Amino acid sequence: MRQRTPFRRIGVEEAVAIVGTGKALLLDVRDANSYAAGHVEGARNMAFGNLGDIIGTTPKAQPVVIYCYHGNASQEYAQALSDFGFSDVTSVDGGYEAWFNHAQAQKPAAALDPALSAWIASRGFPPDGLNATAENGMTPLMKACAEGLGETVAALIAAGAALDIRNADGNTALWIACVGDHLDIIDALVDAGIAIDSANDNGATALMYAASAGKAGVVERLLARGADPRPETLDGFSALDLASTIECLTLLRRATKEVKVATPA
Repeated sequence: MRQRTPFRRIGVEEAVAIVGTGKALLLDVRDANSYAAGHVEGARNMAFGNLGDIIGTTPKAQPVVIYCYHGNASQEYAQALSDFGFSDVTSVDGGYEAWFNHAQAQKPAAALDPALSAWIASRGFPPDGLNATAENGMTPLMKACAEGLGETVAALIAAGAALDIRNADGNTALWIACVGDHLDIIDALVDAGIAIDSANDNGATALMYAASAGKAGVVERLLARGADPRPETLDGFSALDLASTIECLTLLRRATKEVKVATPA
């Protein structure tokens, strides 16, 4: 029996170098919504459901680089490909977040408004750290959302703050705005293009959180802005299943019915 070559865990800089050769297959194993919201150029979105396509069409000797959200799930995929005989498989430590932050660090820093820089610094970030991360992976945009600072959120967005960075819990700024019931900030984020159905590592969306927390006003606003009530967590629960109040249940039943009517069988 041929001995299996184990996959390797690598940092972002090595991953960038490997992909830069033009010979590697780059796989993004995050959910489809997160992939659509932003991904590394040239990456192919993959799930276990289409793993067979990769195995059947990729030469076993071709380098394969895999990233997920933070570098955990990618190791499972890397192990699977290694078990199927691929000889050069790597998993990127830190996942997409690390890759994104690395890419941001390579860009020339644009001068920020002095008042905005002062606010960023007052929250413990570098003055020019528009997309810097602090404890629990929080960014300045997330901090502003948590504090309900609508004007600061608008200024950060206008300055080019990345919308879909996920914190250590796998949640974006939208989730954090929902926690604080900041409806105006939810609108600002959605208007700016944040992925409204982005799921965290447990498969939970902001709509699922709001439903489970009984935040009817947030549920109503998210649905009005186009949130999809159909996605399910990794355990198979939808926002409707997680609704904790009659108000949320009613809103989600109506939304789910409307989606079914609008979607032909």
